[in-house]
Amino acid sequence: MTRTRRNHIDLPLLTVVLLLMVLSLGIVYSASATWALEKFGEAESLLNAHLIKVLLGIAALFAGMFMPYKKYQRLTKFVLMGAIVLLAVTLLAGGETKGVSRWLRIGGFSMQPSEFAKFALLFHLSSLAASKGEGITDLKRGFMPMMIWIGLVVGLVMLQPNFSGAAMIAALSLMLLFVVRAKFVHIAGALAMGVPALGLYAISADYRLQRLLSFFGRAEATNDNYQLTQGIIGFGMGGIFGVGPGESLQRDFFLPESYGDFVFSVVGEEYGLIGTIFFLFLFLMIMTRGFRIARATTNPFGRNLALAITCTITFFALVNAGVTLGMLPTTGQPMPFVSYGGSALLFSAYAVGVLLNISAYTDMHPRAHPTNEAEQSPDVTIVVPS
Repeated sequence: MTRTRRNHIDLPLLTVVLLLMVLSLGIVYSASATWALEKFGEAESLLNAHLIKVLLGIAALFAGMFMPYKKYQRLTKFVLMGAIVLLAVTLLAGGETKGVSRWLRIGGFSMQPSEFAKFALLFHLSSLAASKGEGITDLKRGFMPMMIWIGLVVGLVMLQPNFSGAAMIAALSLMLLFVVRAKFVHIAGALAMGVPALGLYAISADYRLQRLLSFFGRAEATNDNYQLTQGIIGFGMGGIFGVGPGESLQRDFFLPESYGDFVFSVVGEEYGLIGTIFFLFLFLMIMTRGFRIARATTNPFGRNLALAITCTITFFALVNAGVTLGMLPTTGQPMPFVSYGGSALLFSAYAVGVLLNISAYTDMHPRAHPTNEAEQSPDVTIVVPS
């Protein structure tokens, strides 16, 4: 029997993520109170639902933190296969909202399988890259098997239809392949085939085409560019210091469902430029701590997984901020740990818990040095007679 000594987890990363989830309570309440009062007759209705999800998210974070990350390496294939089955079931029997089938409802519980599939895919790609080693540069035996898994997940998510979610999963997957040193020519080939296909799919539906045209200023007013315009106005009204907590006018009269994908606009209006910079700084902290954990990890699977989780959280945060600021087309993707939501919050929190677990197996935060000289290295494996 072997036992590997663990060190302390990365407390700065834990603090930042918990802070984001706690701050989201006030932001979601401010953004949803008026709408919830009109629809449910109670201003705290969505806040109460979000509080439960935040508490479940904190539980998921600690659950991910305490399971040794190396155990995932032998499970990732089966977990990903389960995620693909869930995506297929969602297409056949999932609940339809606003013309799309993205949620799977069982009793009173609902989940968005694409959020689960996103992390399941990245976990498995991290495992494959670690096991293949230099073999990842081989097109047939290294690169193509990974592209098949990517294609299955991306294709099923596109069929929901969820173009923005599929595009972001594809981008994250190729980003991870680049980081784990797949050949650039192979990645370029995948892009050469995938980008035109995604582009044709993007313009195949009128509402997606209208989003792109409105972003480039080539379309008439629609719900998408109306929401974007009102969100940008909110940032402008906030100025440097903001109008103050709970004082947003956009969320009351102009910005529909501002507690979701456009919650960052409420942050900009109520807390101003200083508030938006503060929130972006928190995500910058997540990025720098995550990259530092990856750099300090000697296990290839742990290093790949740390990079995948870090890139996912920060990439989604940057895309959401870019959308609300009018720098990117509307995507419908939430701000991690801040937007009102369930599946995205739970799976992101669990993934960060895994990242914290990886940090415990580095020498970043060593425990008190034992007297046994052989145990002073945090990476040493102690053999205990059974």
